[in-house]
Amino acid sequence: MAKPSPSFSGNPALVKLGAAIRAARLDRQLSQEALADKANIDRSYIGGIERGEHNVAFMNLLKIADALDLRLSEVLLNCEL
Repeated sequence: MAKPSPSFSGNPALVKLGAAIRAARLDRQLSQEALADKANIDRSYIGGIERGEHNVAFMNLLKIADALDLRLSEVLLNCEL
């Protein structure tokens, strides 16, 4: 399991990103495990992203957006940064 980012865990921008991903996942009635399977990312890492613990790599954001049938720009707009 990936450890939370020591420098960025809990950063308000990451917390908002995680909340936007969680909201999109729940809108699609997906579990964390189902989203992880669709995005080919470990389920525990998805949980950490949703809690704002990980400074997510760009390619992982693209995979998550694709798994949610969203454009990355839509995910970022929903962060309300």
